[in-house]
Amino acid sequence: MGQVWTFAGAPASTAGAFSGLITLLEGTTFCICETSGDIRPGASQGLFVRDTRLISRLELSINDHVPEPLAPQSREPFACTFLSRMPPTDGLADSTLLVTRRRVLNDGMDETITLRNMSSEPLPVSLRIGVQGDFADVFEVKEGRTREPGDLDGLTVDVDDDAIKLNRKAGTHLRGASVTGSQGGDGGLGGNSELAVSATNLTWHAVVPARGMWSTTMKVTPSLDGRDLIEFRSAAAHQQLQAGPEQRLADWRSQSPLVKASDPRLAAVFSASTEDLGSLRIFDPEHADRAVIAAGAPWFMTIFGRDSLLTSWMILPLDPSLALGTLRTLASLQGTRTDPATEEQPGKILHEMRFGMQASLWLGGSSVYYGSVDATPLFVMLLGELRRWGLERRVVDELLPYADRALDWIVNYGDADGDGFVEYARTTDLGLANQGWKDSFDGITFADGTIAKTPIALAEVQGYAYAAYLAKSHFCTEREDQEGAAYWGEKAEELKENFNRAFWLPEQGYFALGLDGDKRPIDALASNMGHCLWTGIVDAGKAAAVARNLTSQEMFSGFGIRTLATSCGAYNPMSYHNGSIWPHDNAICAAGLMRYGFIREAQQVAVGILEAAECFGGRLPELFCGFDRNEFPEPVYYPTSCSPQAWASAAPFHLLRTLLRFDPSVPNGMLWCDPALPAGFLPLRIESLHVAGARVAIDVHENGWSLDGLGEILTLVRSGRDPLTAISP
Repeated sequence: MGQVWTFAGAPASTAGAFSGLITLLEGTTFCICETSGDIRPGASQGLFVRDTRLISRLELSINDHVPEPLAPQSREPFACTFLSRMPPTDGLADSTLLVTRRRVLNDGMDETITLRNMSSEPLPVSLRIGVQGDFADVFEVKEGRTREPGDLDGLTVDVDDDAIKLNRKAGTHLRGASVTGSQGGDGGLGGNSELAVSATNLTWHAVVPARGMWSTTMKVTPSLDGRDLIEFRSAAAHQQLQAGPEQRLADWRSQSPLVKASDPRLAAVFSASTEDLGSLRIFDPEHADRAVIAAGAPWFMTIFGRDSLLTSWMILPLDPSLALGTLRTLASLQGTRTDPATEEQPGKILHEMRFGMQASLWLGGSSVYYGSVDATPLFVMLLGELRRWGLERRVVDELLPYADRALDWIVNYGDADGDGFVEYARTTDLGLANQGWKDSFDGITFADGTIAKTPIALAEVQGYAYAAYLAKSHFCTEREDQEGAAYWGEKAEELKENFNRAFWLPEQGYFALGLDGDKRPIDALASNMGHCLWTGIVDAGKAAAVARNLTSQEMFSGFGIRTLATSCGAYNPMSYHNGSIWPHDNAICAAGLMRYGFIREAQQVAVGILEAAECFGGRLPELFCGFDRNEFPEPVYYPTSCSPQAWASAAPFHLLRTLLRFDPSVPNGMLWCDPALPAGFLPLRIESLHVAGARVAIDVHENGWSLDGLGEILTLVRSGRDPLTAISP
């Protein structure tokens, strides 16, 4: 694709949860290392750029001794100061040499190394940094399938006076990294030094003055096909990013909503979410103003269709421009042809995009893979929602052709057998077996634990299609296309009627998880039907039973709604999709419950998730285990959960919008708002909520609430809004 994604900046440092490791992020560049700053070989550590691990070893020693790490300091998402001390010299009880490593990620990595001598005698030092690179694909590293550098084909190492130059060629791809050290005393703070370079080491020989300091620098510069990555930036993108991560951090903070709560732990959750969402922003180098949200750190620092669409929906009150950037970016990559290897089809929205040299092995010979059944209707849904939040009609007109192609995919490709429901079945053995959000191989099962056979029509996907049809009907109404509005409105109502007939299990009182390849209802009790409430496809007469099941003891752990009920054969609270708790899933379920008027149940879910966030130090992980709160009073962490992860970080904001019952319709000039916050959250003040170009503030206290900053833009309706209908945009 010739694209290099770059970081937007935000202030959250990223420490690997419970791993003892430090993770730094800057867009698609990330570094996983020890608390000393060392990158140790043989594990998942390394400096990664564009889904490729460039540096697999970076170990510092002084006089053949390894310094003892101290607590890291001054951490940002993109930078960290690592401290360590040398063992005491003979005859002394305490260490007298402090080692400081200030590391900053950019289009690679810069590091300043400073030695501080606390003794009254000059200290001769031989400072060595061992270097290796293996250029392993991010998937190989994540899954532990890497090989030693000596066993790799196409790997070369060259040396000059001040640099080790690593390169690896794989097919037509060439990746490189130059590890450069400053010569002599250049950039130092005292004394002369000498740099020696070998194929595996940078070694400085120097004398650190008594009560003084000595400093040097090291830089890792990545290259792609023989060119430094910075050369791939457009002029506009280069100018946009010149301010550096610190300025981008400040800009993000200044424009983000501020939640002030009587309970500081609650405020900390929203603060952490804001910081993490900022750290996950990436920019298209060809469009400096087009930001999107990467799926999660550290392994998914790239755009995912479903994840980016849902995340940007959830944070519309925080930054609507991210939704627009997501739509424009996904539109530029929308499917145009039929390719079974990548599962691309005309009008289809991608599942994920990757940049590594081995990406084509995992993604059907391409850097883009389209194996997602729900991203395409979600694309149309988000465009409709963004219009409700104030997207200008001219911009809607720009994106409508892509929405129309997405609708064509839903009708003609998504519903391949013409039964009115959208199904999936992979077209390549390398593709995902399941292509909804529960995409693990065993994520869709019957109540007895039997894995469902494809093609599968998932319940929530029918809800997304229903909402996409309504969005199109509303667009037609705005353009006075009454025939089109009627057609898509009727199509939505027909789908709703058929869904409520085919998916409803009257004896159980809930909706089937899906229909299998033989059109049999997949009878597991699962969280997916909460998404159906969110989209409005559920008949009003069935909603109470759905709400009762979602918050039953089988489904609700005390911290959230499980993905699968405890009564099901595949239930495992430590699984990825069969009994775990996902914050984003709960935020959508809570919104669905509130939409149908189940205020107490929506509050129950919101409180559980936000209390879980407090237990995780304010940062919600991708998922956590589904054990009952009565058994374990704190949520149990899922070991390989991404953190920060985009839609988990977005979940608190979606829950807040749900509890505020904050619902704009800018084309109609209306804003519905009627806070239904639990008493324990009060008083609460939210500043700088974005809507229709304005920044509003809401104060909620025990005796009422007020909203400021709306001006003449919208008429405030002080009530909750009725569920949407085909004739009410």
